[in-house]
Amino acid sequence: MISSDIGKEAIKKELPLIPKLPGVYRMLNSKNEILYVGKAKNLPNRLKSYVSEKNHIIRTERMLSQTTKIEITSTSNESEALLLEANLIKKYKPRFNILLRDDKSFPFIFIGNQDKWPQIRRHRGKKTKEGFYFGPFASAGSANWTIKMIQKIFQLRVCDDTVFKKRERPCILYQIKRCSGPCVGYIEENEYKMSVDNAIEFVSGKSRKIQKNLSNQMEKASEDLDFEKAAILRDRIKSLNIIQSSQRINEANLVEADVIAGYKESGKACIQVFFYRSKQNWGNQAFFPKHDPDDNIKEILNSFVSQFYENKSVPSSIILSEDIKEKVLIEKTLSQKENKEINISVAKKGSKLKVVNQALKNAKDSLNRKIYESQNNKELFDNVSKKFDLENNINLVEVYDNSHIQGTNSVGALITYGEEGFIKKRYRKFNIKIKKNEQDDYGMMREVLNRRFKRAVQEKDHYLTMPDLVIIDGGKGQYSVARETLNELGLHDIPMIAIAKGKFRNSGNETFFHNGKEFKFEKNDPTLFFLQRLRDESHRFAISAHRAKRKKGISKSLLDQIDGIGSIRKRALLNHFGSARAVESASLDEIKTVEGVEEKVAKKIYNFFHE
Repeated sequence: MISSDIGKEAIKKELPLIPKLPGVYRMLNSKNEILYVGKAKNLPNRLKSYVSEKNHIIRTERMLSQTTKIEITSTSNESEALLLEANLIKKYKPRFNILLRDDKSFPFIFIGNQDKWPQIRRHRGKKTKEGFYFGPFASAGSANWTIKMIQKIFQLRVCDDTVFKKRERPCILYQIKRCSGPCVGYIEENEYKMSVDNAIEFVSGKSRKIQKNLSNQMEKASEDLDFEKAAILRDRIKSLNIIQSSQRINEANLVEADVIAGYKESGKACIQVFFYRSKQNWGNQAFFPKHDPDDNIKEILNSFVSQFYENKSVPSSIILSEDIKEKVLIEKTLSQKENKEINISVAKKGSKLKVVNQALKNAKDSLNRKIYESQNNKELFDNVSKKFDLENNINLVEVYDNSHIQGTNSVGALITYGEEGFIKKRYRKFNIKIKKNEQDDYGMMREVLNRRFKRAVQEKDHYLTMPDLVIIDGGKGQYSVARETLNELGLHDIPMIAIAKGKFRNSGNETFFHNGKEFKFEKNDPTLFFLQRLRDESHRFAISAHRAKRKKGISKSLLDQIDGIGSIRKRALLNHFGSARAVESASLDEIKTVEGVEEKVAKKIYNFFHE
């Protein structure tokens, strides 16, 4: 029987000390782990309800039964408490909160306004550069598609400044009419600026105005007998017509809005967000928040909205599929945050309801796919358990692989797979620190497993929870070393499987090792395909980590070792001489001729190579 008395006593003890102010409270267990984050207009009144109410829902009873400590942070108003609550939930991921998972920044399109020849590119993160930002787009694909269309119509450059300055002849994008060739002077500056202005108006939703301008320019070019220019403008108009006909119609005429719809089934929920900007649909994204099976969709939507906009720009209008409890507070908080009026509404009729119903259908379809995948993964986990006669249930699998070339740039890799697929936030790479292990596959495996599991055993900061199964890419020897490493840490109960490729390293002929036994699968066995998929993903991640490390090592120059040589002087030296080795063989007088390298620095460079 669950008893909430422990938590109630902890709250009673703190109540006399808590000020009658708005703020945030945190419930912690005996290990100082945050179980729940909540906010209140009046902190003591809210916390008293946990003590005085007798019939709490099961989730609250469970939470109170584990609560041994209360922490509070008072704020100047309720809006500040709402933002702090959302921030803390996302930071600490308490187990009893509704939690927005897979939260990430969305891509924008950026067009600079400080350059002579502005570049168009995709952008994520902080908006530090001056220029025009258009977004958010639901995915990189949506942003890339729009950039591609802008290239076709307005022929703006996408290359970075380094490439742009060094070009002596135009790249292939000029040949296929996606760039006007400003790098080699194939377009006048004022004409390029006009294309940039037109592109900005196009992304701002003024495509009809652009079409009219292009038509007027084409007629003028024809009158001036400049038929080559007229033909280019004709092709641009044609591309614009194709884009307009292929763009999804925004029936509700939404200028700047997010449409958010939630659907719940089988104790799980999906939230779909559709982004409308400049009267265009810029894509949609599905989210699957973590929540208690008993939470209703209105509670889930309420928590989602406050967490979703905690670190994102907010549109003027947010249209929901359901009414939410804290609509007025969230509206007020977001309006203060953005310094503009934000309206949160529920679509009940007309074209807006059609848009919401479309988002709702997407949420339902996405959730059904997710539930199917989860059930399928659960079946595959059960099949693995049966095949290898494992005693524990499998919900979380970790797979390990190592990568190196003749003992250089050695990297160990860990990937994780759960009931809902690959868990990218639990991926880890391990740069091999012990020198003798760099050329020793067994030593690498021992070091990686030691570093990963020792932290968990000692419960150090940011340790990963234990998996239900460990899979390693290797044969009988690798298995023995890995098993021994886990046993030394007292982790005898975590089962382990090793995957060894066949004699000719062909996929489908793998041998599996577990507890001193060898296992084989039929070539068309779905469980075999599943294990191969896990092994291949770990291999891919290990190889990519190894390549990144090797590339970083290659990019380091001898010049980096010279005190006082920064990136600007290094670039100047490499541009002048072509390589660090050429700098090494240069005379003092030759080094002094490089722009930005005064005599004192030139002597330092020369002495570095010749002393």
